[in-house]
Formats: sequence, C-alpha cells, structure tokens
Amino acid sequence: MTDQDQNHPEGALKGLRVLDMTRVLAGPFCAMFLADMGAEVIKVEEPGKGDDSRGYPPFIRGASAYFSNLNRNKQSIVLDLKKSEGKKILMDLLEKSDVLLENFKPGTMDKLGFGYESVRAINPLIIYASISGFGQYGPYKDRPGYDIIGQAMGGLMSVSGWPDSPPTRTGTAMADIVAGLNACIGILASLRGRERTGQGERIDVSLVDSMVSAMETVIQIYLVEGRIPQRVGNRYEFIAPYNSYQAEDGWVVIGVGGQEVWKRFCRVIGQEFLMEEPGFLTNRDRVENVLRLDGIVTQWTSKRKVADIVALLMEASVPCSPILNVEEICNDPHIARAREMIVEMDHPLEGKMSVVSCPIKFTRMKPSIRTAAPLHGEHTERVLTEILGMSKEEYARLKEKGAMG
Repeated sequence: MTDQDQNHPEGALKGLRVLDMTRVLAGPFCAMFLADMGAEVIKVEEPGKGDDSRGYPPFIRGASAYFSNLNRNKQSIVLDLKKSEGKKILMDLLEKSDVLLENFKPGTMDKLGFGYESVRAINPLIIYASISGFGQYGPYKDRPGYDIIGQAMGGLMSVSGWPDSPPTRTGTAMADIVAGLNACIGILASLRGRERTGQGERIDVSLVDSMVSAMETVIQIYLVEGRIPQRVGNRYEFIAPYNSYQAEDGWVVIGVGGQEVWKRFCRVIGQEFLMEEPGFLTNRDRVENVLRLDGIVTQWTSKRKVADIVALLMEASVPCSPILNVEEICNDPHIARAREMIVEMDHPLEGKMSVVSCPIKFTRMKPSIRTAAPLHGEHTERVLTEILGMSKEEYARLKEKGAMG
C-alpha cells in the first residue's frame, strides 16, 4: 500500500500494481496516467543517479521539476540488476504485479533476463508493455530513438512549419507524449482482455508508429491523391478559413468548420456578399482559394484587438480563440482553475510546487495527486518488506551485498 492521503478519492485503477522500469518521458508519462488514476506504481531505478530526468531542468530548490511532474504518485526502489540478488528481488516483485512497463532499447530486457517469455514464465497474467523508438521488430528496431527522431521519421516535421521554413519540430515532445498515451491505452485494453480471456499480453509501442498514426488524413492525401503534403503554416489542408490571423495586439485562431458557420462568419465581418462569391460557395471552393480568403480575413482581424475579435465571433458561435502563452494558460480561470489543470502538490524537499494535472475527468473516481514524486530509492525498504514480506534483517543483508546499489 502507498501512503495515500485518505482525503483523496479512490481512483479507477486502485488495486492495480505496475512496475515502472522506464525513464525520461514516454514511459514515465504513461505510468503517471496510471498512477493518477489510482494504480500502485513502483518505479524501479538503477543505483547512483536513477532516472536521467532527475537531472533535467527546470529546477526548484535544487530538485528537478521535470522529474517531479512526471513521477508523482509513484514509489521509487533501487535495484542493481547486474547482481543476482537484485534480479531475484525483481522476479519476486513481478510475480506480484499486474503490469511491467519498460522503455529500454529492444533486446536489453532479454540480456538482463527479463524478456517477455522469461517474465511470462513466472507470471502468465502479466501485461508486459514496451516503448521504443522503432518497435521490437523490423529493420530499424536496433536504432536508438528520441522524440525528435520519432517526429522526423514519423513525418510530423515534414509538415510542421511554413512553406519557406525548414522542417520543424513541434514545441513539445509529441512523439514521446503520443507513444506514452498509446502504451496507456494498450495496457488498459489488455487488462480488459485479461478479464475476458484469463491471459496476459505483450504490448509493443514505437515513437515512430505513434507519429505515423497521428498524421491521420495528412497521409491519406498521399495514399488517395499521390500528392506529398507540404508545410502550410497554421492553416488546415481540408477546411477554410481555418488558420491563425494577426490582430492589432496579437494573434487569434479562427476555424470555420461548416457551411452555416461560414454564413455566420461572413455576417460578423460585414462581408455577406462572400456567401455568393463563386470562389467561396463551398468549403472545397474556399480551400482552393485559401490564400485570397486568408487575405480577406486578415484585413478584418488586423484592425481589431484580440479580445474584441473573440467576443464578436463567440457571440455568433464561430469557433475562435486567442493564442495563449504559457503564463496565460497557468492563470486562465477556465483551464487552470475550473478545469484544475494546474494544481499544487507537496514535496519533502521542494515544499509546495505547481504541476500539470490529469486531463481525464471522472464523475466519481477522480484522478488525484496523492503523493509527490519520490526521492531516489525512497521506498525500497517498504516495498521489499511489505510487498515481498522480507524481514528487516534480510533487507539489511541484501543492502550490504549491494543488491539495492
């Protein structure tokens, strides 16, 4: 059991035990979601430095806020898997766990003696999930993979940016994030499948596959038309007007996603004649004449302030919004407060700190931040004595031998 605050509601995944052998972002992000939803997540770290992200900025009073955000609600144990005693402890924990999550280079877990077949032999019900750059099989499986490689090989960079700009990485680690979400979905589906079949599962998620899937209709353009999509800035290939537009004091986005919305938009900007303009009659017409149309929209937005544009369009139910920066997001009454996307948590070293909370909202089994990110190896003794039933004397003996680093 974790030292959960009893004031927090029980999550939907209470009773699920996850061994998290991942580090940095994709895997920890997946495990964070499981932990927020109530799972008992035990983070297995190597001796010495532990998860690399413990050393990543930004820092708050010397501790990594990067690590703290991604590893809340988890327990940390340190095991030296190069020692037989450390391997034995991990095997014992796997017998008592539901999920193993790892993001080593393919083949590493086999070399350590914890490949899927070995783990399944001791726990046939285990859900064994792997996240890697290119997957567990295929010609590229042995290549190292980071987020920027996932975005590059998955095609996202080829369509991000402006026509005259170089291929552009998105402003956040989308390959890692989407892969982490896909792994979470795979784990939850496998748990449901295990209830039905009585069998465990092997899950293989790659950063590149995740990006290819997220490209959705952009890839369909090539498959259907034989045309290679290019960088088009912030506009959308399939709908117009649907872009970012400069205002007098900033930027807004406007998305006119239907014929009735188009009519309302024309009335707001005082250009009703556009509804009868041959080049703008249908969405297909507007997409074909998007450069001329965007020029008309910009003429209207550039003479008005962002707040005025949003108010006028919102009154007419035309989808639009300001482009918020991070400071504005963190102070927004809807996002940060009403939707509780920015919340405070305690930390034994950092005191109070703000983090991004879980975006999945439940009516009853609300995700919550019950405990702060753990110190390196903070829960090793408790996990081994309470879950494995190890005596304190045996724990001390194994610690002396270096099984826990």
